[in-house]
Amino acid sequence: MEAILELRGVSKYFAIGLFRKSLIRAVDDVSFTVHQKEIVGILGESGSGKSTIAKMILKILRPDKGSIIYRERDAWKIEDREYYKRVQGVFQDPFSSFNPRRIVSDIFRDVLANYTGIRITSDKELADILNPVLSKVGLSARDIAGKYPHEFSGGQLQRLSIARALLVGPELIVADEPVSMVDASTRIDILNIFIDLKELEGVSSIIIGHDLSLANYVSDKVIVLYKGQVVEEGPSDILVDPAHPYTKMLAESVPKIDSKWSERLRLVNPGQAGPIHRDGCVFAERCPFKMDKCISQSPPLVRIGRSRVKCWLYAGK
Repeated sequence: MEAILELRGVSKYFAIGLFRKSLIRAVDDVSFTVHQKEIVGILGESGSGKSTIAKMILKILRPDKGSIIYRERDAWKIEDREYYKRVQGVFQDPFSSFNPRRIVSDIFRDVLANYTGIRITSDKELADILNPVLSKVGLSARDIAGKYPHEFSGGQLQRLSIARALLVGPELIVADEPVSMVDASTRIDILNIFIDLKELEGVSSIIIGHDLSLANYVSDKVIVLYKGQVVEEGPSDILVDPAHPYTKMLAESVPKIDSKWSERLRLVNPGQAGPIHRDGCVFAERCPFKMDKCISQSPPLVRIGRSRVKCWLYAGK
């Protein structure tokens, strides 16, 4: 498959402290590729760097190291209007993604004018353009006519966020926690939209989240982050039988009706998210399989079957 987007050794640091002299590594040497007609899931707990990666891909934050390549061009050297015609974002909170003082159809009208050059002169003309797009998310122009964002449910507004992204005809959508603020009954419907867009329209997606079961459902490939580093990467079925201790811990956190929590708890080390070892493995403080070299040496990403794992349990073999 043809590559659309590639991250090459991307890192992002943030200054902290009273005098802003200390740095934390939000994203540390992350590399991966998104291919045409592919859904990539990025997983990890809060603070793992998922949203920072999304913001760098969407050119909200600039990487401190490495590069983001879109269609063999440096994303930061592509004019914004050109880039956003091809790469669009869908954010976690749909209510803060729309101007509450404007009706939704007018927001869509502005998107068309600013990114496609189409100037709408009548409501019928707008409806003719919007209906094919809104139908992809289960809505119609009649459903949104004259309505403000607060008149929609969270699920409806997230569908409208996806429709707004689709108006410009992108080939890649970056969705940051797109189902975390919608009802549980609506989550699968939202994820099915991304699957349909891939299969019917050829639109690729990066879907960021922390729910392994949903990621396994929607993704072709998954990338597991811990403290800004990729610890495991591979096809989505690696979530069924993960290799890295952290991915195993995430998998064990998914509720299962066929086992007691007290029994499964002994399989993992809940631990604490301790300080980063600059020379060692980022997961060493919580790992039940920790060795001496884990404290002093950072393991490389090694290939295990169809996946890559950053762990001395495999790198030392």
